[in-house]
Amino acid sequence: MGIDDKLEHKGEEVKGKVEEAAGKVTGDRDLEAEGKGDQAAAKLKQAGDDVKDAFR
Repeated sequence: MGIDDKLEHKGEEVKGKVEEAAGKVTGDRDLEAEGKGDQAAAKLKQAGDDVKDAFR
């Protein structure tokens, strides 16, 4: 698992947090939900990274 992948997945999580916060501030529930979904997807990818690292 490369550091590039880990950074990309962390970036996706941060992007999701920003979208969620923007959705809350503007009252845009769709944007807020999209941000939460992005965060969940990024966390799944990060968990996969951890599993791959454990087997190295």
